[in-house]
Amino acid sequence: MKYLIYILIFSLLPISCSAQKNSNQKSPNEFDQKLADSLGADKYGMKQYILVILKTGKANITDKDLLNNHSRGHMENIQRLAKEGKLALAGPFSTKNERDYRGIFIFNVKTKEEAENLLKTDPAVIAGVFDFEIYPWYGSAALPMFLKYHEKISKENP
Repeated sequence: MKYLIYILIFSLLPISCSAQKNSNQKSPNEFDQKLADSLGADKYGMKQYILVILKTGKANITDKDLLNNHSRGHMENIQRLAKEGKLALAGPFSTKNERDYRGIFIFNVKTKEEAENLLKTDPAVIAGVFDFEIYPWYGSAALPMFLKYHEKISKENP
């Protein structure tokens, strides 16, 4: 019986140590102040962004090469802004709509003026291919983190 107690104690010891070790580690869902601060999160894990709705502009460009150049420049500008951390999200609408909305940007900036300055670097906006509407938007501060995963799942860029 004495040996049985020793066996039981020694067999439970590793489990006890493991439980102690795991209790010192953060769970994936535990609040991380350092991460929240680095992302600019408020107490709700949210922050202010600027939402831009791109819509069909007034330019009537019929030259396909010129339109392709503006389109290529638009995509390069999107990639540059994303790499700089200024653009948290971008994408086109998948169908035409009655408001001529073409796509959205969610800029990781605080003011409409900052967003307007970034839009002025887009060749398609400069040429009038796109016009835009700007709105303040409140969303998850973790939004910019998805970009690193997007790069891992996309084989090529448009």
